[in-house]
Formats: sequence, structure tokens, C-alpha cells
Amino acid sequence: MKKTLQFPILIEAPRKVVWDTMLGPDTYKLWTAEFCEGSFFEGSWHQGEKIRFMSPSGDGLISEIAENRLHEYVSIRHLGMIVAGKEDTMSDAVKAWTPAYENYRFNQAPNGTELIVSIDVTPEFEKYMQDAFPKALQRLKGLCEKRPG
Repeated sequence: MKKTLQFPILIEAPRKVVWDTMLGPDTYKLWTAEFCEGSFFEGSWHQGEKIRFMSPSGDGLISEIAENRLHEYVSIRHLGMIVAGKEDTMSDAVKAWTPAYENYRFNQAPNGTELIVSIDVTPEFEKYMQDAFPKALQRLKGLCEKRPG
């Protein structure tokens, strides 16, 4: 049974800076290190495009961008796992939790951007995400607030 977790954070930077920092290949690696050191993505953030979220070991997630509204909203639809470089979107284990969504809403705030993350999780990943996501968002906040607007 999936549950949706939400993580809001206020970042004192314009939405464009938060967006670019969150999705840029070099800065993505920095803030997502809280989930897995050395993680990266392959693919495109354009709506309808495939994207792979990878760990250095070759494991990861196969996903697609369900929606992308520049500097406002991005929705990731997770479709399956990548294990040892092999994609799995059809096993019973994967079908038990897919599709799962990870959404980022970028709201204009008086002192910058209110970023609201919502993510679908299964019970076995709930505690991990509740611990890791706030730490990752604090890293993102630090990166954004150091960048020029």
C-alpha cells in the first residue's frame, strides 16, 4: 500500500535558481547525495521523456517525466527498477508499487521559493524517505542560497 509523503521547504532564492539547481546535472549530484553518494540521472526532464535515476553501482529507477511546467512544477512517474543494468517494469514486485509519483511544486514566496515535494512510498521506504528527504532538501537550499539570483 502506497502512501504519499510531503516535504515543504522555504528557499531564499528565485524559482529559476531553485529549478536550475535541482535539475542541473552537476548540482543534482550534490543534493541527492543524501539518498546515495554518487547518484546521477540519464535522460531528459522534458515532459513525456524517459529518465533514469542511477547509483554508481548501476542500480536505479526507470521513470518518465509526467509533467513539466517550467519553474513551476515537475512530476516524475516511476515505472520500474534497474538492477545490475537491467530494467524491470513487469515483475510482480515492481507492479506492486508502480506507477509511483515524485512531484515538485515551486511556489513564489515573499522571500524566495516555497518548494513542496510529494512522493509516493511503500511502507518499507517510508522511514528512509522521512529521514533522507529533509536532509537532501537542506542541501538543495544551501546550494540555491549560495548561487546568484
